[in-house]
Amino acid sequence: MTDVAGEEESDHQRLTRNVNELLGELRVAQAGVQILFGFLLAVVFTPTFRAAPLVDKSLHLVAVLLAVLATALLSAPAAWHRVLFRAGRRQEILRLGNRLVVLGLVCLALAVSVTVALIGKAVFGVVAMVILAAVVAAVFAYLWFIAPWRLR
Repeated sequence: MTDVAGEEESDHQRLTRNVNELLGELRVAQAGVQILFGFLLAVVFTPTFRAAPLVDKSLHLVAVLLAVLATALLSAPAAWHRVLFRAGRRQEILRLGNRLVVLGLVCLALAVSVTVALIGKAVFGVVAMVILAAVVAAVFAYLWFIAPWRLR
């Protein structure tokens, strides 16, 4: 494979570059998860949350669990890299890491969708909750998965 400067890139160099690109992309996604997770944790300690209906509390817990799962999935490739990088396992890290990242992004999109839906319900009611959940989920699905898939 030839790089931008027109020089040949070895398989090892390509794998190293691809793993580094994956880890760099994770930094961006991880920041979003951390901000969302912090918001979701802070909400629990408000008087309004304590008085919220059980369905709201349940949906909130679903959003928290999705954010936790997204955190685990999105940080796994970095942990794997740290544990396995000297073992020459970059190919496995990259192959499985890509799958984990996609699953992590799905969980993040769902966590954001549920969170926005809950905000919509608190402000405007159940109809807004349903509409916002559908719209936000559709935007994430299109921008993160459908559009790139169509470009392939």
